Amino acid sequence: MAATPAPPPPAMTPQELQQQELTLELINSELAARLARQAESGAKVDTKAIFLVGFAATATQFLAIRNFEPFTGTAAFAAYAVAIGFGIAVFNLAAYEDLNPRETLDTYARASKGATLGALAGTRVGFFEQNNHLHQRKTKRWTVALAAVAAGICLSTVSLVLHTGGHDKRTEPGEPVPTSSAPASSAPQPH
Repeated sequence: MAATPAPPPPAMTPQELQQQELTLELINSELAARLARQAESGAKVDTKAIFLVGFAATATQFLAIRNFEPFTGTAAFAAYAVAIGFGIAVFNLAAYEDLNPRETLDTYARASKGATLGALAGTRVGFFEQNNHLHQRKTKRWTVALAAVAAGICLSTVSLVLHTGGHDKRTEPGEPVPTSSAPASSAPQPH
């Protein structure tokens, strides 16, 4: 059973706001720092997603120019397509919410310090909650892209190994080229 959220505290009187200014300053500085860490974390996920998309695109091109086993090769292409799609979806989400400087100035320029700090704290909490939802979606999409790249690498490797078999064995000059399973009597004999 989910817990119900606590009701918001009653509005503070101007005297209470003035008495709580130091506490509200501390809360606001913590919330601002937390929003900055959240934005930084989101930027790191974006960077990782760009890396995965680039890797998947390169791996796709590498596999495309090789002879590969059809079933596992096609599965590898599908895995890379999923990785590219989910990777692009990571950095194709809405921007994080943040304070609008002009609106904040116009709204709070004439308010008391305590009232402004209280309102800013409430606004930042709302932004953090909205941004957290976006961040969770980004992280889930990045995880899917990472798993798809890993699957693509495994499938590509299997596909290339299955198709290659003994085809790519090198021979030194002057050595006979290995023949397939033809009988020895059909090989030309020197006279």
